[in-house]
Amino acid sequence: MTTDTTDTPLAGRVVLVAGATRGAGRAIAVQLGAAGATVYATGRTTRDRVSEVGRATETIEETAELVTAAGGEGIAVPTDHLEPEQVRALVERIERDHGRLDVLVNDVWGGNHLLDFNTRMWDIDLDRGLRMLELGAKSHIITSSLALPLLVRQPGGLVVEVTDGTAESNKGFRENFYYDLAKNAPIRMAFILGEELKSVGGTAVAVSPGFIRSEEMLDIFGLTEETWREGIAKQKHWALSESPVYTGRAVAALAADPERARWNGQSLHSGQLAKEYGFTDTDGSRPDVWTFMAQESAGAEPSIDEYR
Repeated sequence: MTTDTTDTPLAGRVVLVAGATRGAGRAIAVQLGAAGATVYATGRTTRDRVSEVGRATETIEETAELVTAAGGEGIAVPTDHLEPEQVRALVERIERDHGRLDVLVNDVWGGNHLLDFNTRMWDIDLDRGLRMLELGAKSHIITSSLALPLLVRQPGGLVVEVTDGTAESNKGFRENFYYDLAKNAPIRMAFILGEELKSVGGTAVAVSPGFIRSEEMLDIFGLTEETWREGIAKQKHWALSESPVYTGRAVAALAADPERARWNGQSLHSGQLAKEYGFTDTDGSRPDVWTFMAQESAGAEPSIDEYR
């Protein structure tokens, strides 16, 4: 019996999505599962315990179930990625179960509740700021340090650093000292790891969603995925927002691309990858808010319709 891999190009691949509880991380895990992968979904919120983010309705167990329902194998492993021993135990489990790791997605964050936009660095509580750096940078470093020895055993491994913005878009002011550092750090990590992975046939990239309609963002706007267009009146860029699935499809397309090394070390975004790989968001559109905003910053008056 032969298996048709046309719709499951990642069949037999083992993936770790660190930070898969909700938002982009959950969607990435599910889309990798839809492509046939075995996905370890990790995070701090479980059906028995809620993280500091305080969103009890989104759990890693549910993510794992969605992965399996999509056609992959979802495995939920409660993990605090700031605790090296927990991450080490996670990697040891993956090694025992499969003896390999093909894709590492570093999506750990959970720091939005700490944000103080339009606040000067010296007016931000130091502990809040340092916590953002722990969540957005230190957690990624710990995870890569402990998972990469397993990933590099076979050539072709992929590391995806999920962040907010690209190297180009983040040249501007991100309105919070610590948030800026936390979201630029993964871009630099991808570049450095890309240089180091070259010698073993691996690839590292940073991937950013655009204006993502995560569960948390929809709640902030008082909207649902069905009513999101009502938010355009409050924020015009909301018209170019995207579902988390869009980012999930972007990462799945990268993981399935045998020529993905051409992206090595770069920072990419969902709209850019949609054009390259031909996928769309759930509504059939291809929103590209980062390119739109770059045109705006350059003094142009782009049409929103042309970038959706």
